[in-house]
Amino acid sequence: MNVFYNREGIGDVLMVLLKEGERHHQSVERTGDVAIVKSADGEVNGYNLFQASQHVDVTGWNGPVELTVGLVEQLQSILNDNGIEEDFSWVDVTPKFVVGYVESAVKHPDAHKLSICQVQIDQGTVQIVCGAPNVATGQKVVVAKPGAVMPTGLIIRPSALRGESSHGMICSARELNLPNAQKKKGILVLDDEYEVGTAFKIGR
Repeated sequence: MNVFYNREGIGDVLMVLLKEGERHHQSVERTGDVAIVKSADGEVNGYNLFQASQHVDVTGWNGPVELTVGLVEQLQSILNDNGIEEDFSWVDVTPKFVVGYVESAVKHPDAHKLSICQVQIDQGTVQIVCGAPNVATGQKVVVAKPGAVMPTGLIIRPSALRGESSHGMICSARELNLPNAQKKKGILVLDDEYEVGTAFKIGR
């Protein structure tokens, strides 16, 4: 799940994205203050909550909204109150940008510019395929987990690169929109003082 709110851009509407779909194949059904966005085959892609500020506290929201247990429960309650049966117990509310530790980094057998990395994060060790020239074993890095929304608006999804699964992205300072980010290519390597698995604040 990804949640977005931009009052200046689209008005007092909270957008809840469950899955991405082709917009021209989507249909919309309205019930109360909620619009149900469906794919061509009837699957629910998401919801739009109109007059959002009357239902939730939108103070300080501008762009991607951080998920919390309280917000997810509140959204489920709002949908139920509008006659929509929805269960959000599956939603991951852990931080989407975290400090990771590169346990190993080996060259991809079919792409010399790619490295297959085993990276320890808050939820265990995951495999990430990285194209940065400076990635190496033993580094502390910033990992954008699946579901993370980059400053550009890109949503990170599990993928496969040249046949190798990748569950997240190891980020550069520029990709994170950090102040004074270096222009040269390469991931951001953190100091030892950072704790693996903790949340990392990015720029917007």
